[in-house]
Amino acid sequence: MTATLVNEAGPRPPAASPGASRARRSRRRARVIALLFVLPALLLLGALVVYPVLFSVGRSFFDASGTRFVGGDNYTEMFRDPATLKAIRNTTIWVVVAPALLTGLGLILAVLVEKVRWATAFKLLLFMPMAVSFLAAGIIFRLAYDEDPDKGVLNAAAVSVHDMFQDTSAYPTARARDGQGGLTKASDGAYRTTGTVSPGQSVALGLVGVLPADLPDGTEPAYEAARRTAGADELSGVVYLDFTPGGGGKQGVVDRRENGLPGMKVEAVRAGESVATTTTASDGSFRFDGLDDGAYTVRLPASNFAAPYEGISWLGPTLVTPAIIGAYLWIWTGFAMVLIGAGLSALPRDSLEAARMDGANEWQIFRRITVPLLAPVLTVVFITLVINVMKVFDLVYIIAPGPVQEDATVLATQMWLVSFGGGNNQGLGSALGVLLLLLVIPAMVFNVRRFKRSQR
Repeated sequence: MTATLVNEAGPRPPAASPGASRARRSRRRARVIALLFVLPALLLLGALVVYPVLFSVGRSFFDASGTRFVGGDNYTEMFRDPATLKAIRNTTIWVVVAPALLTGLGLILAVLVEKVRWATAFKLLLFMPMAVSFLAAGIIFRLAYDEDPDKGVLNAAAVSVHDMFQDTSAYPTARARDGQGGLTKASDGAYRTTGTVSPGQSVALGLVGVLPADLPDGTEPAYEAARRTAGADELSGVVYLDFTPGGGGKQGVVDRRENGLPGMKVEAVRAGESVATTTTASDGSFRFDGLDDGAYTVRLPASNFAAPYEGISWLGPTLVTPAIIGAYLWIWTGFAMVLIGAGLSALPRDSLEAARMDGANEWQIFRRITVPLLAPVLTVVFITLVINVMKVFDLVYIIAPGPVQEDATVLATQMWLVSFGGGNNQGLGSALGVLLLLLVIPAMVFNVRRFKRSQR
């Protein structure tokens, strides 16, 4: 009877061996130890990332004071605010332009550096800006973009190049006294004699508004030149500074201590047409020989009084965003070049050599072999830069002057300005932060998937 019951119950399961139990306990202990090691990082991640994100999402549904629930009003207001729309537009420009330029520059430099003897030094030189903080880089470029050529290196270069091909006026501040000096100002900025003169006559054209210290070297007094009489077939005169150093003298009369204005362009005009042109000598004197008989007007063209070229308004409303993108390129080009160069060094050289043996030139190899093989690396670099560009804040905030801050603003700076920079509306600022997060997440997911596929 007992044997029958035992047989019907079936065989008993084998008892677990002591070794398997120890293995399970060891694995459980390892998981606990791993969790303890990861726990500080998880706590920091939760405190610094997860909690702020959740808090910002919740805060975006409340008003500026944070006490009244407004639903989606902040999101609606966000797309009605002209400053926010301009920030979205500028962020779009950044996302489209900066990563594409950086990836292209990085690819070109990575390919070219391979053919340079001092490749390591060249890479170090290009990568060095990465060691500079965005704050320091912003200050550097704020000074470099200064409109004053004496401060801004870019405008100093622009002015130097401009002055090489086009002469600048030596007397931008010169002017005639009202009702004196025998000159009348034309609508184009030129000065002409009030009456007409004929060959055999002389005129004295007095100007003011020029500091004696600003006169060119070698300037001589105009008194003797004003006393000379003109020949029968010439029209002469003197252009002088109607100012006596130390006081004294008489307005409209060339005194002994009054200097001429050398290098001044003078024209003889008849019937509205310039028939002769000359330049004043070191004592301000000029003369026209061989003129036909008749009445002429002496004119000092507007080019004599044109303001000097001051360079380009890099930080004006039109160019401020491209200028800041230029600073960003200076910082990140080395990063793109190094990453792409690492991918380039891993390319199979036999493919490149086979293409060369088949008669392909370097451009064909670059376009049909190098770029396709580097596509995964280029994609990762491009997406990484897109994520970084969406978060750009420091450069925009530091480089853009206050009057054009709104013209250069991006989502990150607009979020700060709305929340803490005077707007004091953290509800709207949180909505902008949520929008920025939603824009960054797709690029982050894409990048993570690329990394996973590359690991497989």
